[in-house]
Amino acid sequence: MSEHRFYGHSADRAEHWEPLEKHLQAVAERAREIAEPLGLGEEAYLAGLLHDLGKYSPLFHNRLLGRAHRLDHWSAGALVARDHGAPAAALAILGHHLGLPKAGYEFRELHKLTFDKLEQHHELGLTLTEKDEKALLRRFRADGLELPELTPSTPDSEPKSLATMLDIRMLFSCLVDADFLETEAHFNGQAEGRRIYREPGPELDPSALLSTLDRHLGDLAAERRSETGSQVFQLRQDLLAACRRAASRQPGLFNLAAPTGSGKTLAMLAFALEHAKRHGLRRVVVAIPYLSILEQTAEVYRRIFEAEHGPEVVLEHHSLVDHEATGKSKTGDRDHHDEASQRARLLTQNWDAPIVVTTNVQLMQSLFANCTSPCRKLHRLAGSVILLDEVQTFPQKLVLPTLGALSHLAHRYGCSVVMATATQPAFEHLDSKIHHLAGSPWQPREIAPPELGLFGRQQRTHLEWRLAHEISWDDLAAELADSELEQGLVVVNLKRHAKDLAQALKTRGIRGVKHLSTHLCPAHRQELLAEVRQRLADKKPCLLVSTQCIEAGVDVDFPIVYRALAPLESIAQAAGRCNRAGLGDSGRVVVFRPEDEGYPPGPYETAATLTQRWANRRLYRGLDLSFIEDPALFESYYQGLYKLTKDLEMKKVLDDGIFDLDFPAVAGHYRWIDQKTIQVVVPYDRKVFEDLQRKAEEKLDRQWFARARHHSVGLFVPREDSPIQSVLIPVADRIEGWYFLAEKGEYHEELGFVEPGEDLLLI
Repeated sequence: MSEHRFYGHSADRAEHWEPLEKHLQAVAERAREIAEPLGLGEEAYLAGLLHDLGKYSPLFHNRLLGRAHRLDHWSAGALVARDHGAPAAALAILGHHLGLPKAGYEFRELHKLTFDKLEQHHELGLTLTEKDEKALLRRFRADGLELPELTPSTPDSEPKSLATMLDIRMLFSCLVDADFLETEAHFNGQAEGRRIYREPGPELDPSALLSTLDRHLGDLAAERRSETGSQVFQLRQDLLAACRRAASRQPGLFNLAAPTGSGKTLAMLAFALEHAKRHGLRRVVVAIPYLSILEQTAEVYRRIFEAEHGPEVVLEHHSLVDHEATGKSKTGDRDHHDEASQRARLLTQNWDAPIVVTTNVQLMQSLFANCTSPCRKLHRLAGSVILLDEVQTFPQKLVLPTLGALSHLAHRYGCSVVMATATQPAFEHLDSKIHHLAGSPWQPREIAPPELGLFGRQQRTHLEWRLAHEISWDDLAAELADSELEQGLVVVNLKRHAKDLAQALKTRGIRGVKHLSTHLCPAHRQELLAEVRQRLADKKPCLLVSTQCIEAGVDVDFPIVYRALAPLESIAQAAGRCNRAGLGDSGRVVVFRPEDEGYPPGPYETAATLTQRWANRRLYRGLDLSFIEDPALFESYYQGLYKLTKDLEMKKVLDDGIFDLDFPAVAGHYRWIDQKTIQVVVPYDRKVFEDLQRKAEEKLDRQWFARARHHSVGLFVPREDSPIQSVLIPVADRIEGWYFLAEKGEYHEELGFVEPGEDLLLI
């Protein structure tokens, strides 16, 4: 066997070498198998054959022997794929080590690339393993390999479109996953001299899961019949029935607009499983905006399915799971302490599970990424039911590209996308722009028909708008004290607002004052909310002051809610914490303007300002705004918001990045969270805190991160001159963004994390 046929991973471990044609053939066949359901099979096969073509070189053999370094063994295969009429395959090959590059309008940047240019001016200063294309192909064919004839699957009529970029990412996903799986199998099988493949994750069995879910829903209905008002119970049953009926419709785009407390979480899961059963769909992906709700939802699903269907039926994936997957022991070895943990890490890499529960950030940024890790799982989305909850939280500036990508998933890749919320945005009014961007329309069908009257069936709350005058925290505290309010909720916009109002209430001697914000770690918030629910049930004094972290997915039920002026959807979410079960008379929601005005960064302030103008105009005209759950009101509000939001067009990304097929630029601009955050482990529970400190010195494994998250506070990355820097101790040099709170830092029993120098006053 000639030296150019060797394939290796290590210069000093010759037992890891294998004939190159064996690896190329294995990756090509695996890529074709993965890509076949996407309609990309032959192009994926070509990409697999050529992805490591540059290893057919004596220079690369010297690299295996440690005699050469800084070599580029992939670009040659990309150039051959391009010249073979497969630009998407060429880009996938170029990106499978370094990420998808800029292709240029009509692939101009790709077409400019030549062997000579790469040899003379390589962007990374690397050397081509071989600059003679004919020599490479001669060695390739001498090993019995041939390039297939194919018609490129990627549409070329709109090379500037977002749809084209997503098609290329899908092909890229197939190649990357095939390469990882085959390389993994190669190393696993070294002792036996053959490849040993991991056991794949379980396939979706919607009939079996539906049977289990139906039993659970039956038990739940029996409990809720006595726990909730008859109207609320019937509303939940009607929504569930509507979801089951809608499941027979053809796959595509759907809206699910239903009031808070109507049981959307399980109703849309029933839709997903019934829909998958009827149409042969192969996966359910649930995306949720907040980590706390994600963990809660995943736990509910596990309780329903795990005992009967095993621990791998529900896969939970978010940013902290990524941390867990990269945790290392003190010696630098990957953590293999637990077989189940290792298995979960592998399944997470490519979403190899029937039900995936993830964050909006994880899902959406993968659709616009250019690197191997986030893109590797994209092919799993084809033929899936994608459930998107709380869609009113979509960042305004990312609405168009996001909906464009979801539309293309539905129209090209057989997905069904469900947009669920109690406050449905008027996305349909963006149809023409989405069509222009993605080549497919945005025309979702309603799962719950208007004639069900879900929103008007019971007016659980009555809104009172106080927008004419501002009110100070002291005056608001005085009003609450004078009203002799025993139980109530006040939702404000900023953490300092919550602290200031809580202190003003304490000063007046009001009983049962509680404070909630994200300066409390999740374990603290969980215990506080458990106490709040118990006090509400026992009719004890309870006046909770909270930031908007109370608004989505938190099941509490107050007789009265005060809400500082905010975006209309936030006001509606706050109202959803009032008379939630519908057991008493109509609850009271008061919308007020605080004298100490302030809003979170970003478009939140724009939406709050619009809400004030929108409400004032309608109140001036004598319109009734005491009931704002009417979908028609939200349609008019969102139309105004889209007109007002200048960066909805995302000019930088749409006109420059997408137009030029600039994958790195698009990935850099498409960020759901603009500001980076850090996690600070706090001594809410001193015993847990000390145990986490001790174990961090030994190893950082999956269990450590899972436990630490519940005892940490998320903060925006502080400036270098910020006093916060003085109370942070890095958890480990190799882990970015994780800190312990230093001894001189303070974690208050009521306020949580306290910034250095902050005055606690009387609380």
